Amino acid sequence: MRVLVTGGAGYIGSHAVKALARNGFEPIVLDDLSNGHRKAAGEHPLIEGNIGAAALLRETIHRYEIGAVLHFAASAYVGESVRNPRKYFDNNVANTLTLLGAMLDSGVRTIVFSSSCATYGAASGLIREDALQSPVNPYGWSKLMVEQILKSYGSAFDLRWLALRYFNAAGADPDGELGERHNPETHLIPLLVQAALGQRGTVELFGTDYPTPDGTAIRDYVHVTDLAYAHVLGLRYLIAGGEPLALNLGTGTGYSVKQVVEAVEAAVGSPVPLVHAPRREGDPAELVADPSRAQTVLDWQPRWSNLKTIASTARHWHARIPRGN
Repeated sequence: MRVLVTGGAGYIGSHAVKALARNGFEPIVLDDLSNGHRKAAGEHPLIEGNIGAAALLRETIHRYEIGAVLHFAASAYVGESVRNPRKYFDNNVANTLTLLGAMLDSGVRTIVFSSSCATYGAASGLIREDALQSPVNPYGWSKLMVEQILKSYGSAFDLRWLALRYFNAAGADPDGELGERHNPETHLIPLLVQAALGQRGTVELFGTDYPTPDGTAIRDYVHVTDLAYAHVLGLRYLIAGGEPLALNLGTGTGYSVKQVVEAVEAAVGSPVPLVHAPRREGDPAELVADPSRAQTVLDWQPRWSNLKTIASTARHWHARIPRGN
């Protein structure tokens, strides 16, 4: 089956493209390269364009006889979403409606959607899928809006969908072929690795007075390769007739920021230059997934999502591909 991967030249999307190809699917990448990288698509067909281009979508679906869609294309900076909500609702919501319209018009009824734990807002502790979804920023709202649209389209048009709510995606391809490269970089682990390697200056540590064992915030980090394979399992689940639903993708284990710093320092062999800063507004003390539903429904068992492996694969990638390349 040929699978259209929107945003397939980005961080998680490119890893999913590799996982699809390894598991018998034929990925077709659609990416406007605003955040993705041409080389990340590998040898697979790459259509350069935006999911808001209805004619391009219909042409691509027909030309490649697409059977299903993995949808990663989205703007994903929380702070930017607060400053420019129009961009996030245009790109993440309106353009997704265009994508869904092109799918329905072309007879494609299967989609795996890249959602986010940001839909849970300021919830804390161990989070289940039935927890209250109350986003605290436009990015989170844009993801929740798409989930609601999928539910409505599923009921009205027999769209088969799966919404995968990621917690903290991290790490790099164990083969060293793919890694994490954002501009600007906002994710904790690449910031720490680059600083320890001397590729950037100090890293701000936001908050050391949380009600946690070491005073820093606790998060659930899941390796990007495990996330990618979950999409393969999700696609198989829908093809086999599985019911539409939303699933958390996390490990059920949280690590504090200080623990992450220590893991990166051990992986790199150098200290991370840190600057202590106040807490960021809206950051909960602890955010950890209950992944039991994904493990049961998809038989998904994360293999790479221990902190040592996450840090070591990230170090290998950033040491091989210096900042700016």
